[in-house]
Amino acid sequence: MKTLKIAIQKSGRLNEKSVEILKNCGLSFENYKSSLISSVTNFPLEILFLRDDDIPEYVQDGIADLGIVGENIIQETNAQVSYLQKLGFGKCSLKIAVPVDSNIAQISDLNGKAIATSYPNILGEYLFKNKISAQIRNISGSVEIGPGLGLSDAILDIVSTGGTLKSNGLKPFVEVMQSEAVLIGNKNIETNSNVMELLQRIQSVLRAKNTKYVVLNIQRKNLEKIIGLLPGVKSPTIVPLFESEWVAVHSVIEEQDFWEKINALKAAGAEGIVVMPVEKIIA
Repeated sequence: MKTLKIAIQKSGRLNEKSVEILKNCGLSFENYKSSLISSVTNFPLEILFLRDDDIPEYVQDGIADLGIVGENIIQETNAQVSYLQKLGFGKCSLKIAVPVDSNIAQISDLNGKAIATSYPNILGEYLFKNKISAQIRNISGSVEIGPGLGLSDAILDIVSTGGTLKSNGLKPFVEVMQSEAVLIGNKNIETNSNVMELLQRIQSVLRAKNTKYVVLNIQRKNLEKIIGLLPGVKSPTIVPLFESEWVAVHSVIEEQDFWEKINALKAAGAEGIVVMPVEKIIA
């Protein structure tokens, strides 16, 4: 079977996390900082390091079989690709922002205004859906300086913390879309057995990242309450202790529920709670 090709960002906010998740999948590769392509030594895969704007079309056209890229880039390029897995990093929002002293107070106030952006297609679709007639000024880089230069009345750009907007005298006005990194593939690539193997590895890494392994001691009389709090992957593992009235319970907790669950376990009589990271969870 032919060697797969996966395209990831060469530099930028998704690069390090893309490399990290591939390495956590057990893939061994080197020299990605100094080359445009790197071969994986223990899996039939080559990694292409590209501009993020190019990744969706490379995948669409079959130059790469797979890609890791932000949803905003996919929507902007309108590439015909398959979404295989959301990856949980690179989260951001595309928002329209206006000067802090702007009199734009509702969406209809954008009629007749100029909006600067690096995402003209996303903005155009949003304006069309909301029946807004505005001038789109397509610029690349430093979009946030548009209103200050008199180039535009508003901007559409990626917003993570909002610090860049604030430093340029802007404030978020309306959210157009949310985005995160996704694994994409060209059409029908899901039937490839190596793709399915790689996807399974990625999903196991993501499951592990969102869970903690927990071991605790509990008196048997309180066991039912503990089991109700800890469903585990299927069900908690119960191990008898030397003291006959006590057992050790092994299970996993989702990261988002972690502190709430820990407090509930303590209230139910859990003692000696040990929490450990999980490396992989294979479904």
